[in-house]
This record gives sequence, C-alpha cells and structure tokens, in this order.
Amino acid sequence: MAEAHPVGFQWVMEARKRGAKVFHVDPRFTRTSASADTYLPIRAGSDIALLGGVVNYILSNELDFREYVLAYTNAATIVSEDYVDAEDADGLFSGFDPATGSYVQDSWQYAGHERDSGSGHTAMERETAAGLRHESHGAPIAGQVERDETLQHPRCVYQILKRHFARYTPEMVERVCGLPREKFLELARAWTQNSGRERTGCLIYSVGWTQHSVGVQYIRTGAIIQLLLGNVGRPGGGVLALRGHASIQGSTDIPTLFNLLPGYLPMPHHAQHPTFDDWVDAIRHPGQKGFWGNARAYAASLLKAYWGDAATPDNDFCYGYLPRMTGDHGTYQQVLDMIDGKIKGYFLLGQNPAVGSAHGRAQRLGMANLDWLVVRDLFMIESATFWQRGPEVATGEIVPQECRTEVFFLPAASHVEKEGTFTQTQRLVQWREKAVDPPGDARSELWFFYHLGRRLREKLAGSSLPRDRALLDLAWDYPTHGPHDEPDAEAVLREINGYEVATGRPLAGFAEARDDGTTAVGCWIYAGVYADGVNQAARRRPGREQDWVAAEWGWAWPANRRMLYNRASADPQGRPWSERKRYVWWDESAGRWTGYDVPDFEVTKAPTYRPPEGATGPAALAGDDPFVMQSDGKGWLFAPSGVVDGPLPTHYEPAESPVRNSFYGQQGNPTRKTYRHPVNSINPSPPQEHSQVFPYVFTVSRLTEHHTAGGMSRTVAPLAELQPEMFVEVSPALAAVAGLTHLGWAHLISARAVIEAKVLVTDRLVPLRVDGRVIHQLWLPYHFGFEGLVTGDSANDLFGITLDPNVLIQESKIGTCDVRPGRRPTGPALRDLVDDYRTRAGIVAGAVPPAVTPGVPVDKPGEATGERETGADERGDR
Repeated sequence: MAEAHPVGFQWVMEARKRGAKVFHVDPRFTRTSASADTYLPIRAGSDIALLGGVVNYILSNELDFREYVLAYTNAATIVSEDYVDAEDADGLFSGFDPATGSYVQDSWQYAGHERDSGSGHTAMERETAAGLRHESHGAPIAGQVERDETLQHPRCVYQILKRHFARYTPEMVERVCGLPREKFLELARAWTQNSGRERTGCLIYSVGWTQHSVGVQYIRTGAIIQLLLGNVGRPGGGVLALRGHASIQGSTDIPTLFNLLPGYLPMPHHAQHPTFDDWVDAIRHPGQKGFWGNARAYAASLLKAYWGDAATPDNDFCYGYLPRMTGDHGTYQQVLDMIDGKIKGYFLLGQNPAVGSAHGRAQRLGMANLDWLVVRDLFMIESATFWQRGPEVATGEIVPQECRTEVFFLPAASHVEKEGTFTQTQRLVQWREKAVDPPGDARSELWFFYHLGRRLREKLAGSSLPRDRALLDLAWDYPTHGPHDEPDAEAVLREINGYEVATGRPLAGFAEARDDGTTAVGCWIYAGVYADGVNQAARRRPGREQDWVAAEWGWAWPANRRMLYNRASADPQGRPWSERKRYVWWDESAGRWTGYDVPDFEVTKAPTYRPPEGATGPAALAGDDPFVMQSDGKGWLFAPSGVVDGPLPTHYEPAESPVRNSFYGQQGNPTRKTYRHPVNSINPSPPQEHSQVFPYVFTVSRLTEHHTAGGMSRTVAPLAELQPEMFVEVSPALAAVAGLTHLGWAHLISARAVIEAKVLVTDRLVPLRVDGRVIHQLWLPYHFGFEGLVTGDSANDLFGITLDPNVLIQESKIGTCDVRPGRRPTGPALRDLVDDYRTRAGIVAGAVPPAVTPGVPVDKPGEATGERETGADERGDR
C-alpha cells in the first residue's frame, strides 16, 4: 500500500501513531513492510489458505461476534440436504458438470429452494461474467427460509462453515503458504481482537487479490472474516478495494464492460431475455425481497434516458434497440477473435494492451490483424506503434510493410484538462474542474464520443433502414460550449441523476424512478447527485465545519450514504452496539432511524417490524434485516448462488504452480476460464509431467515512481530517471542456484515469451519452505515497454490467459518460469528458445490442462451420492 497508494497509506501511519499494529503479508518486503510492525512473507497464490486459517481460528476458538452473526448473517440458515462440500469430495462441490467445467447450483440452495432462487447451471454465467452484476446486490433467494437459531443443526451455514475450514489449521497454513506458524497466530490474534461491540477492523485489498483464477473467492474469504467479526456496516469496518486509479469504481458503476449497463443492470442475453419483461424479471425476480424488486423502474428509466421521446411503454421503451450478448465478449476472447480474423475494428481509450495486458504477444498479434484501430491516449503508446516497433517485428511475426491494420492515433485530454467526476472506492463522487485547456488537437472522451455520435447520425439522417433507428432515435441533444463545442459535462451529470420527463425536475433519489416512462435516469444508483438542480458532487465544505462523517464533501451513491448496510451499526433492537461505535440508530420517540449518516434502511421501519405473508420487495425485509440489497436481508457467509466456483472459498493452486495442492486432490479452480487457442499455452503444473521445466514462481506489482503500464510515467523525465530500467528481484539463494549476478542481466522464459531484465539480488525476497521443499520466487515491475524515455521488456508478456470464472479477470499476479543469466536472444532465435522450452515441457498448441485433476471423483449433476465419474486420468497422486 505504501508503494502503490502512498497518499492513502498516510492514514495507516497515523493509525500506527495512535497504537494500531500494522501487519504486512506479501511475497516481497516492500516500503509497506518497512513501515509495518510485522512482515509476513507468503507464497504468491496461497492467500485463501492464509485467510481460511483465520476463519478456522475464529470458529474453533468461538471468537465470532455471536449476536451480530446470528441476527445479521445467514449463519442460522439451513442448506439443502443434497449439498456436498468440497471437504467431502476432494476439492469439488456437488453439482459439478465435467462436460462444461461448471456447476449446477441446485444442491447449494437453502433447504426447500433447490429448484428456485438462483439455482441452475452456471456455464452461461461464466461466459458472460455474470458475477459482476452482484457488485451492488445479492443473487436471488425466493420466499422464506428455514433457520436454526441455536446454530446446532448440522446443515446450518455455521456448522458447514466450521467443517469446511476445519483443515485450515496453523500447521496447514505454514505448509501451504510458507508462513511460520507463530507469525500466523500473531496475525490471527490481532485481527480477531478487532471485534465486538467496542471494536471494529477494516479490510483493504488491491489488485494483488483480484488478478487470480480464484480472485473473487479471495475477496469472499476476507468478507467472511469481516462478517464473523461484525465488521460490516459499522464505523471502522468494511471491505475496501484500493483501485488502480482514481475512478475505477466509476467505470463499473457506469460501465465500460461488455456485460453491464449503468447501475449494475445486466446486459440482456439474446436467448434468455427476448422481451423487456423477460429481462426485467431476470433482474428483480418476482417474489424476491429487497430493493431490487423495483428493477422495472430502474430499467425503464434508463432506456428512457437513452432514447427519449422514442421510448414509450407501447414499444417497451425501445428495448429492441439494446445490444444483446451471445456469450463471452470479454477482452481476452476479443483478442483471440482478432487473431482469427473475426473482428474488424477496435477502439482503445486509456488502455495499452500491447504491454499492459496478459500475454502481450497475443495482444499485439491480434491488433495486427484488424482493418482499423483507433488509439486515444496522452502519449504515443505501444498499442499505437506495435506494428512498427513491437517485439514481433524483430522476430518476423509482424512485417510493418505488410501489417493490414490502419492505426489512427488521436491525442486525448488528461484529467486536469477536462471537467467531470471521479468515483473512488468509497463510492464518493467528486467533481473535478478543468485546470487548463488541452494542447493542440487533444480532446476529452466526452467531446470525442459526442461528436462521433453526431456525425454518424448526420450521415444516417436519410436512412429508412430499421437497423439504423437505434442510433437515429437516441436522445443526443447535449448543450455545448467553447471554441471546440465541448459538451456540457454537468448536463450529462444531470441526465445520469435522472429527471421527470414532463417538468425536467431533477430527481431527489432513486425511489422517485418510475416504470411508466415518466422519468429518465442515466444511472439509478447515482440518482440524487444532481438533486435540486445542484451539482452535489462539487460540494467542498471543509471538515472543520461539519461532523466526522463529512456528508457535505462530494456525494456518495446511493442517496449520499457514506456507509452501506449501516443498519448493522445498531443492534437488532435498534440501539447502538456501544457509544464508542454509535453511527445510526432507531429513535423510538420520533419513530424513525437517525444518526450521523443517511440510514441504509426504510427510515420509518421499526426494528420490530415483521413482513406479512406474501410480502415482496422492500416490504419483505424485517426490521432487523440490514443487508437491504440481499435477497434475504442477510450477509452471506455461504453463497447459494451468485458465485460460480463454489458457495465457499476453497484453496486451489494457481493455474501455474510448482507444487501440488496440499488440501485436496483437485489441483486448480475447476471452473477457471481457459481458452483453447494455438497462441495460448499454459505451463504444466503437478500432477502434470514436466512442471520442473518452469521451476520458479514469479509475481509482479507496482513501483511508486511508475503508473500502470508506464504510458503516463515513462514519458515523464523525473519519474523515468528515478526508475530507469526494467529489473528483476531475486534472493541471494536463487542467484546462487541460477548463476545470476547482481546488476547483471537475466532472461526469464515461459511458454509464451522470453524477456530480459537487470538483476537485483536482494534480501527483500526469501526462499520459502512449502510442503517440504524450497520454493524460490522472483519479483518484477510491470511498468515497462518499448516506448517512452526509458524502455524495457514487458513482464506481462510472460503470462498466459487464464481467467477467474466469475468476472473474467486474468491471473496476472502469479506464473511459473525459468530464469537464466545473460541477455535474451533476439530475432527468430527468441521464438526458437520458447519453442525449445515448450517441447521439453510437453506443451501442445491449443491444449489446456483438464478442468478436473485426474483421479478426483466427480458427482454427476443432480446427484449427491452414488456412483461417481472420475477425472480423465486415474494416475493423479497427492
């Protein structure tokens, strides 16, 4: 955090001055480690083993915040008798379908709901990264559920959780993570002490958790710990993601993703959602509890914002104009489709996949096989010059004179050269004023897309073709200003907020959205950001003039609520858990919720309220159901749906690992997304043969002096001078084994590429003893490429393409490699070296390891017991 988020880390240091104890768990000793009380080295890719150990420590010592857990989580809920845990099936949960490598979730459901709720086959959910739509709400659960308030029923979630994590002992943590038992226990004790009525603890993570083939389950494990300790919905608690830059949260709220519409409404699927009603019902799930029961209003208002007068109830608000998904349209599927000639054109805005995405060679070969490519960026980045200066030019795989792609480079305005908003990890929307005009032809994205849309509409103005109506009927009447006709960003914010169609009055909040076409809302969760016609995101009232919640600095979605699920900051009776942690509470005399923040609850719903029989939507939530976007009002320790690779986190080895899974026969995530394509190969891992060809683990992260793939920092002279060269960090022990010399050259080889780097021999990396053997780890920065003031090979070239099945994010925090002294080959000899390693590793182009590890028994979908199929090969040993 000190390295990648130094401004935020100042508050960690402030807390340490006040007595907080700081632990840092990382494969490498960093600037954060130097500022921590305790540094704990860990093997990259083993975080679930560590976190699972903390869960086991909590449960085996009965350290959970029992009153919170019983009232506010699904700990007491009874799970189907058909459910079989991974603990009882060698690493697979019940319902695994070997034909698709995915789960049928019926057996994961709550008892009595095996055929309703969110159950069913998840193969399509994986293809469309459906887990993303649950960022703002839980998956569906219908009707009432069976509970055991004593937590003694063997099938209640609490008991399932205890059994599932029972083997995650301190000894297993040490064996799998390489972390000494005493260090782990020190961490577990400190973490669990931040629990109860008087104390809370906050969990903060970054991309080191997300970019794994089990990335979502990393975060799920952390959330389970926080729920068990009562650290969600309470001041000082929560789970916060440290974003890669200032508005990553905003880019998913109002998304640049293939499968989401604004406000986490899912993009419709051509086969599943042929009509507007089908689409809406798939979102709100008739009969479901919670605020997603109002999804029809959110959806209708969004389409009204898109198509204005053309969108009416009679034509389902132009639902027919919305694009439809047909499967996986993610960035990695796209690049493989480019290589195969299936995509003609590509827009790149603020992205640099030539060096910034996994498997850089595949990215560059794909972009070299287009009709046209539009690159908008601040500088001439590698994704604009790959055809001229990329590594494949040297190997002869791309010939500049023959490259068919026509590249258009359009200079872009930086964040200080345009107005708009940032939305950070707390969901805080902050307005940003333009400081200076952009130079020359540089323009904002708002200018570019507005005028692109305007020109396309002008060209099509006389068209009578039905296919053109979606573009021609758009509401595209934004006011402009200045010599270049810059669209008014505040006008766009007003549309995002939403307004009454008849009067133009901005909506005060999402509760005012209607499903009859009388409101237009660009993003329902942002409703209120322009309430009363005032740009609430531009508020800057100093902290000394308001209370500590600072509700008049910017605006947070939803409803300017600074803490989600804050009903949980009071006990089931509505009283603060303690005076020290007072935040939101029930005022009996006033008959309403009050406090320092906007209550995340129906403000007049008493703690004693119990829903009538048959109630749905918000009315179905009881007065002590704080998780109002969850379909049962509870925090989910166990996820019966919404997560496609298991209802509970389970340790699987990364797609590339030098060691066998010590917990289960199943080696890797059986539902991980893989691509059978000749350009994409995966290094073998045990129990596959020849894993020793790539014996070392490498991981990547940031340097303070550079930003992401380096396009904004390698072009800045002072930053380039501070970190001028690509390098690799190795331990003295590995340097001795591999014959590496401090400040000399080394080259690293995977099944995809060879890169070179200067060697830094350092004690910041230490060999770890894992399952009885020594594991060496290498570390690389991922900021380098072949453009800029300083250049170097890209670490991302080493990675293959294996994705988390829930959100389709790549595993780019761990891989295996070999390392040799000296500089890498050049020209065709470089590919010859890669091919030699591939041959020795037994890698066949286009082949991927089996989803199920050979020898692991597989239940047929719909069966929890009885005869089992097995993996394709019975030779697997433990």
